[in-house]
This record gives sequence, structure tokens and C-alpha cells, in this order.
Amino acid sequence: MTTTEQPTEDSALEERQGAAESDTPHWGMSMGEAHRPRHLVRSFLIAGAGYLAVSLIVWWHVWTGHPTTVTTCGCGDTSLFTWFLEWPAYALSHGLNPLYSTALFHPTGVNLLSNTAEVGIGVVLVPVTWLFGPVATLNVALTLSPVLSALAMYVLLRRWVSWAPAAFVGGLLYGFSPFILIALTDAHLMLAMTPIPPLIVACLDELLVRQRRAPVPTGVLLGFLVTVQFFIGSEMLVLTIIAAAIGVAFVVAFNIRRLDVMRRKTRHAVVAMASAAATGGVLLAYPVGFALAGPARLAGPVWGPASLISYGGTNLKDYVLPAPPSALAAAFGHRFGGYQGPMLSGQYFGIALLAVLATGLVIWRHDLRLWLFAAVGAVSVYLSFGLQFHTWTLWRLFVRLPLMDNIIPSRFLLFSYLAAAVMLGLIVDHARTDIVRLARSRSADGAGTRSRRMGSVAGVVIAAVALVPIAWFDAGGLPFTTRAVVLPPWFRDVAPHLPEHQVVLTLPFPALQQGPMSWQAVDSMSYAMVGGGGPNSLSERAGRERAARDYLGALSLGAGNSRRITTSEVGSMRQALGGWGVTMVVVVDPVGLPTYDQVPLVRTAVTLMTAATGQLPIRQAHAWVWTGVRTAGPPVLASTGWLTACATGPSSGPVTSLFAAANCVLAAPAVQAR
Repeated sequence: MTTTEQPTEDSALEERQGAAESDTPHWGMSMGEAHRPRHLVRSFLIAGAGYLAVSLIVWWHVWTGHPTTVTTCGCGDTSLFTWFLEWPAYALSHGLNPLYSTALFHPTGVNLLSNTAEVGIGVVLVPVTWLFGPVATLNVALTLSPVLSALAMYVLLRRWVSWAPAAFVGGLLYGFSPFILIALTDAHLMLAMTPIPPLIVACLDELLVRQRRAPVPTGVLLGFLVTVQFFIGSEMLVLTIIAAAIGVAFVVAFNIRRLDVMRRKTRHAVVAMASAAATGGVLLAYPVGFALAGPARLAGPVWGPASLISYGGTNLKDYVLPAPPSALAAAFGHRFGGYQGPMLSGQYFGIALLAVLATGLVIWRHDLRLWLFAAVGAVSVYLSFGLQFHTWTLWRLFVRLPLMDNIIPSRFLLFSYLAAAVMLGLIVDHARTDIVRLARSRSADGAGTRSRRMGSVAGVVIAAVALVPIAWFDAGGLPFTTRAVVLPPWFRDVAPHLPEHQVVLTLPFPALQQGPMSWQAVDSMSYAMVGGGGPNSLSERAGRERAARDYLGALSLGAGNSRRITTSEVGSMRQALGGWGVTMVVVVDPVGLPTYDQVPLVRTAVTLMTAATGQLPIRQAHAWVWTGVRTAGPPVLASTGWLTACATGPSSGPVTSLFAAANCVLAAPAVQAR
């Protein structure tokens, strides 16, 4: 195991690695640096500032515009995660449980720990939410995600490399990898905020290899990191554990015949791992129980029994060759909500990076760290293929384990990038070190400045060869496209002043079209809402209200036979209004709203809701509103032909025509109380 360390001072470049290992302090700095805390802090601050500068370029349109009202999109999954960031701030300021809410999917509610709710991020950023609102909080989190991820990789690599720029390069590849950038476009913070995996690797390096720190504090730190990752994203925690187990298995396999080393290090490792397990067990006992057995938990497969997420893996071609932007994904996002810019591949490594890694592995083949991370990266690539319809893949060994059918295997990509980032940092550092050594050996006076300059140039060239093709690929989608979060006038002007305990059913219905969740979050949760996005929105989870939920979803999209209103649908809708506890129904006008927030069939919606509530709507702030729904009279169960005739006409206006449609319903010749 002593071959896994590198010398850390220019003056010690000719020393053997084993000798250097015994003198290298905890974070991989030189002994002089370790006794200069200011130098250490300055190193991390400089790296962090560099990563922040890159992230600000990525998010240029946010921070040069209005970061409290502009983000990638006030729609799609971005709306869902905006809501998830707002709820902890609202809950903590109102003495409510930040892990559970009935403000969404009323009355059943939503279990945030059973979802991808990144509660840990929302809680930490509560002050930002209180001061500037959830959109600003989202933008802060999105901007800091690659910065913190890259900085964590920098910290890990500084354990092993002597040249800070080599660690910076590795952090750049990891924190701004295509995987993380694509996750950012949909505000998938549980995938983009990934500083914990590199720090877990650093802990494992300490407790399994170096063993210079006391085992109990190291184990406690590891358990704490596991806990933090759970509150950022439990799926990524599971993937981290699998990847870490694979890495540990390789380390043990290499040392299986070195019994003296195994005996010497086993006790320390066992004590540390036991401390980690105890810490994680204590801290996670309640949260894990709440996620698995708490209110509104997601029972069974998260995306339903018919889900094919395990088949949604990567492909080998896109690792090597740049894939063109997906026109289909872009069209879907523009119509139904999602990132509004070009949709690039998240799995591009490129020939140049792969060539650098392969060449470095051959040249510095005695560095076992390169072999370790090459092996972990290769296995992660294989796991990321997921299930294939006609081919056996490694993921089949895992998918039948409990809860594993909820894992999306393509997300093993992160650990392929993690492994590649470590290898690149090590290779750049090796190249610089060897060039310096060679230049010094050929210099009569052993001049250090010139040799260091030559080594630095070599390191920069290698880093550029590896990273420029990826940067060129990503540049096609940078800076990120942004859009203003547009609230319909009713939700901007009326909703914030509603009396307490209002339950609103809104059209568009928040299932596939998730914009209403942004409206509710920006309105500081001034009302509860029926429906929502994410896995809770699956129709099989709607219970007795499933028929109404499915019809509302189709009506919001203008899909299927939603123009045709049947007596049965009116009855189902009235039953659902009671089951959901709805007090108000709001149908917003499409004028002035982005396409993804528009209701294409306003006339049909007005006809349906008038029949279901048995009362006329009021026209308020460019919306059609039905109040007092809980105390409304019987529904109008007119014939299908009559209701469809009432709904015939221009889909969204004029106002007098829509009022005529509503009056047409109430004038039905056959009215029955259900």
C-alpha cells in the first residue's frame, strides 16, 4: 500500500515514494505547507474562486439578469425542485415538519425524504429563501453545486499530488463534467450537488491506507458524510456505497497475499468502520424510517411497476463521440416544460481524455492508484449500461436487491467521471514531476526555476489535451439558457392574499405541466394545492380520484378526447373535488404565459368545472375562479351531447363567449343531483 503515496515537495522529487509517504501530512501538502495554515487556506480559496468564476460563466444569464425571478425555467422539474427548496423555509418559520407537507398533493401530502427533495440543501439555504425567495435559493444552489463538487475533488487530490494545478484540473473535470452540467439544466440538485463522494473517498483512503489519524474520529466523519449525502440525495448515496464497495474490494484483492499488511491495518479499519456505522446509524435511524414508513411514503417501485428505468442506461458510443443535441427532448421541453436550451449528452468523455488516461496508466503503471481508479471507472461504465433487452449486464446482479429497482443505473456516470478526474490529476502531476526531475538531472547547476517552468508547461499541455474537447462540446450549450418565472396575474396578485386553509385546484393541472408548483412556491405557500410533480403524480397513486386526475392531465395538455365531456366525467370530477378537499378552482388564461404553462382548452375546462360545481365562475385577474366549492350545490349531470355542445367554440375566448358556455351548462334540460 505504500505505493499509493506521492512525494509532495519539489526538493524531495528524487526521494522514493515509500520514504515520502511517511512524511506526508494528512491533506497531501508538504510538511512546510502543513505548518502554514494560511497557505493551506489560501490554496483552497484560490481553487474555490477559480471554480466559482467558471460557474458564474455557466450561469451568466442568471447573475447578469434578475436572480430572484430568472432561472432555467419556471416549469418542469425545475418547478418541483423550486418547491422543495421553499418548503423547509416555510415549515421552519411556521413550526411545521420540514420533511412532510400537505401543501402539495392535498390531502395525502408529500414525503420529502421519500422523494428527491434535497432537504439538506433547502435547510442550509433557508436564510436565502427567507430574504430573497425560492428562485434565488435555487440559483444559489445551482451555482454552488459544481463549485463545491469541484472543490471536494481538489481536496481529495491534494492528498496525493504535489502540484496544486493538477488537483485543480481534476476538480474541473469532476465538478463541471457533462453529467453534472446536464443535471443542472433540470435543477436536479440531488445529482449535481456531489461534493460528498470525493470526501468519502478521502476518508476511505485515511482509514484503509494511510491510517495516520485516530480511527474513531475518522469513522465519525465518514458517518457524518454519509448522513449529509442522504439528505442531499439518497439515490446517490446508494450509488456511492456501491462504488466505494467496489473500490474497497479491489484494494483488498490486491493485498490478499500481503497478510502482514492486512493484519497491521485491519484493526484500525474495523474500528473506523464501526464508528462510521454507529454514527450513521444514530443519525439516520429516524430519517430512513420516515422515508420508508412515514406519511405519504412512496410504496413499491417509485416510478410504478411498469417502469423501465433500469433499462435507461448509457451507451458506449456516446462516451467516445460527441452526440448531437436531442431535438426530441428540446421539443418536449418547449411544449410541456423543461430546459429551454439545447439538450446535450451527459456522458461524453472524448477520445482525447481516454487517450491521456490510457497513456498515463501505461507510463506510470507502478502507481496503484491509477489502476484502482481505472478499475472502478471501468466497472462504473459497465454498471451505467443498466439492463439491456438482449444482453447480460452487470446491473442484473444488483437490480433484484431491495429498493434497487428505484435506481437509475445511468447515474453511475458520476463515478466514471470521479475516477477519470482522479486519474487525470495524478497523471498531470506525474508528468510535471518527471519533467522537472529530468530537467534538473540534465542541468549542470540544477536550476529549479527553469525546470519547474518546463514541468508546469507539460502539465498544462496534457490537461488541455484532455479537457479542451469536452469544453468545446459543452460550449454548445453555455451559458445556460434562462427564462423568467412568469406567474399568471391571479397567482401574482390574488393568491398571496387568500384567507387561510384554502385548497386550490388549478388548471393547468400540476402533473406533467409542473409550473403551478413554482407559482405556489413564489407565493410563499399561501394555499394548499391538489396534485404535483414527481413520482407522486403517477395516476396509480391517485386512488379513488384517478379518473378525475387522468382527465385533468389530458385536459391541461389538450390531449386525447379531452374536448368531449361525459356525464361520467362530471360525476368523477365532483367526487374528486370532495375527496381532495378543494375550496377553489382556478383556470388561468393562456394569454401572456409561456407555451408550457398554457391551458389549450379553456372553454372545455370552464364547461367541466361549471358542471362539476353546479355554479358559475367569477372572472378575476385573468382567470376563471370557482369559490366555495366545498359548499357547492349538486353537479349538473347533463347529457354528454349537451355538455359537449356547450364546450364547442373558440378554445380560449372571448370572455363573453366563455360565460355563455358556463350559462349553457346551467341551462341544461336534464339536471340531477348525484
